[in-house]
Amino acid sequence: MRIQIYTMQTIDEALAVIALGVDHIGVTPSNIGLPGEVDYETARAIVDAVGNSAVCVALSVESNLDSIETMVQEVRPDILQLCGLENMLLPDAIVSLRDRLPNLAIMQAVSVAGPDALNVALVYQEVADYLILDTQSPDIVGIGASGEIHDWNISREIVRQVRIPVILAGGLSPENVAEAIRIVQPWGVDSLTHTNRLLQGGGFRKDLDCIRQFVMAAKGIP
Repeated sequence: MRIQIYTMQTIDEALAVIALGVDHIGVTPSNIGLPGEVDYETARAIVDAVGNSAVCVALSVESNLDSIETMVQEVRPDILQLCGLENMLLPDAIVSLRDRLPNLAIMQAVSVAGPDALNVALVYQEVADYLILDTQSPDIVGIGASGEIHDWNISREIVRQVRIPVILAGGLSPENVAEAIRIVQPWGVDSLTHTNRLLQGGGFRKDLDCIRQFVMAAKGIP
């Protein structure tokens, strides 16, 4: 079971999370007010420090291909996670993005708001290397970071029908991740909101004890 944790804001935080057994380290290089966002320089420093010890994933909610390409060139992640709102970046645009960034793996977010998510997943599997199934929040410009679960039965059907690896996200926590895995049988699981430690005055850092519990639960370690 692959484990992906968002969002790293410092080198020390990323290395501490990797030491707990996390496989994918998420960074959010942006300046539009996304949860846990960092500037491109900080994101690149995290990616460089991580090296081969984990897979670095950079998130984008952009629909402009030039902006996405610039971010990737600055940050140099292993995987680009595209999670703009539905229909902002259609499959043909992802094909064009692949031509621009031929050596980069792409993870496409799918909002599991109802049964139509299956059709969306089947279309995007043709242009992406991974899918991530998430829950959309009305307060976030993008798919994810809601802290809410969705219908795992729909996600299970997506996992059953698509041919590429699927990561389950959306409200996962140490308390529910094992049950989510049992039902959905995904390739990997992802957490942001429920592995955070809120800071006085706003913002957050990753809760290392919570991440340790999340990893153990996801991997079935008693």
